[in-house]
Amino acid sequence: MSVKDELKTMADGFRWGRRPLVPRSAEEHAKPKEDRVFPSDWARTDVGVAARQVLLKGAMHPIVRNELTLRVFGRDNLEGVDPPMIFFSNHSSHLDATLIMCTLPDVWQAKTAVGAARDYFFDVWWRQAFTALVYGAFPIDRARGARGAVDKARELLSQGWSIVVFPEGTRSADGHLQRFRHGAARLALETGAGVAPIAIVGAFQAMPKGRFWPRSGRPPVTVRYGAPFWPRDGETHQELSRRMTHAVTQLFHEERTTWWEALH
Repeated sequence: MSVKDELKTMADGFRWGRRPLVPRSAEEHAKPKEDRVFPSDWARTDVGVAARQVLLKGAMHPIVRNELTLRVFGRDNLEGVDPPMIFFSNHSSHLDATLIMCTLPDVWQAKTAVGAARDYFFDVWWRQAFTALVYGAFPIDRARGARGAVDKARELLSQGWSIVVFPEGTRSADGHLQRFRHGAARLALETGAGVAPIAIVGAFQAMPKGRFWPRSGRPPVTVRYGAPFWPRDGETHQELSRRMTHAVTQLFHEERTTWWEALH
């Protein structure tokens, strides 16, 4: 094995920015690791909001426009709508949250927080700080259940904050829409918050799993905002979740045809 191959093997096995794993033979003697939840409330203070808007407008949005051929439709659907709102979208790329936060109208962007996977975006201190600051994010623990995240989301909605969630739970492996989990629908039913669909088309092709920067050539990406809607009296979370899935699917059809044809 060459020196280059040895270095690559070492790099692949190194836990960058994290402590080494405890050897399996010593696990029973190791002290249980304290389960610390990274505080993110500071990122939603007035100072945090001001810093986030500077970063989004001064850095993130110009990068997105430079690396992608971006089109945005349907933001007028949010005109005259009162917050808070649960924005929900398909999820196929790490670009998704950035695209939403960069394209939301200013009045919504200033008070919207993104639910982000704790095991990835809140694993090391620098990524925790970046995610909290740029996205106003709060952690969702996918491995242990989302009870804590639901409590935080409910708290934010009660304070007038809108939130962004990805009901599929994880990025699509092939870019196609996956089955929606029911957490967002349950939350809407519990809080009475409206839900607003978003379809992101082309993000998978631009930056699929395994890539950390968009492909060259400014690949086309479209963000479509649909009309918000609210839970109905007596509606179950399964029924609301089906309506949410249908709303995103209709936005995908609009991209391929027209609004009128998609409606029918």
